[in-house]
Amino acid sequence: MILFNIAPYIGIELDYIKQAIDSGKISGDGNFTKKCNAWFEKKFNAKKVLLTTSGTAALEMAAILLGIKEGDEVIMPSYTFVSTANAFVLRGAKVVFIDIRPDTMNIDENLIETAITIKTKAIAVVHYAGVSCNMDVIMGIAKKHNLKVVEDAAQGVMSSYKEQALGTIGDIGCYSFHETKNYSMGEGGGIVINDSQLIERAEIIREKGTNRSRFFRGQVDKYTWVDIGSSFLPSEIGAAYLLAQLEKADDINNKRLSLWNRYHELLSPLAKKCLLELPIIPSECKQNGHMFYIKVKNLEVRAKLIAHLKNSDILAVFHYIPLHSSPAGIQLGRFNGQDIYTTKESERLLRLPLYYSLSKEQVDYICGSINEFFI
Repeated sequence: MILFNIAPYIGIELDYIKQAIDSGKISGDGNFTKKCNAWFEKKFNAKKVLLTTSGTAALEMAAILLGIKEGDEVIMPSYTFVSTANAFVLRGAKVVFIDIRPDTMNIDENLIETAITIKTKAIAVVHYAGVSCNMDVIMGIAKKHNLKVVEDAAQGVMSSYKEQALGTIGDIGCYSFHETKNYSMGEGGGIVINDSQLIERAEIIREKGTNRSRFFRGQVDKYTWVDIGSSFLPSEIGAAYLLAQLEKADDINNKRLSLWNRYHELLSPLAKKCLLELPIIPSECKQNGHMFYIKVKNLEVRAKLIAHLKNSDILAVFHYIPLHSSPAGIQLGRFNGQDIYTTKESERLLRLPLYYSLSKEQVDYICGSINEFFI
């Protein structure tokens, strides 16, 4: 059976985990956490990066940092994971969904301005499949209307837009290191603070609302509760697992891209016959091989293809059900404009297995099975 996903494993993770245990500190912000933070800051030229307990936690921190409150509105695509919306709903905001672009499955930047009201406080963009949104247009709109931009770059680690790392373009970026991501700590995430004025408060919120970080730096003689916050620090064991992969980040990235390119090469003949559609990568975007998906004619064809692949011992899955059509989405948000592409395109999309330990031969077998289905 070819599984849909297997968490990345390099081979030295257990050694690093043992080092963390032997250090006598396995709670947050130990040596491994600090090394991970520093790695991201150097690699992506980021002002400040802090590991969190999850990508969800990073988004929740972002909502607190931006002062999102009851009555505010946050614009985002409906085609995203529930965490993108939950982070702002938890602060009392209403989420305003808009349609996506059919080529990248990202938020349609040309529809953002029509959704802006006097209540709008932020735009949350999602870089689907590690392919960037049109950040030039989005940042221009944000500047024009004095709005904040949160990048949900959960799938975008090692991707870039015009040579700038995803997560470092908006006011705040959010990463995920869930087991399904290119780099994993099981459950975990990271927040990228691109506004220098937010760095100190981010440390406080992450430390349960205390100024504990300043205490450890010797800036205050004792620490105390100074703001709202929560326990957003991951354990050293998770950070140790992650660091092992970060040290091999380019190798992992190159392997995933080679598998992505293999899929594209082998499935191109079917695309030329208009039997399916392949992902589109805009010229200004550099992607990370996070996901390879195809689009088929409709929901019925997708269901039959999933069953066919399962009979070939291949697990393929579809992705999000659009949030605006969910019970909570109907109650807690609204869709601005028309749903021309969000639902239709989501029903056509099928994700194929893609992970670090997947072999070229397995990709060949998967593509052969897809070819059998259509031909």
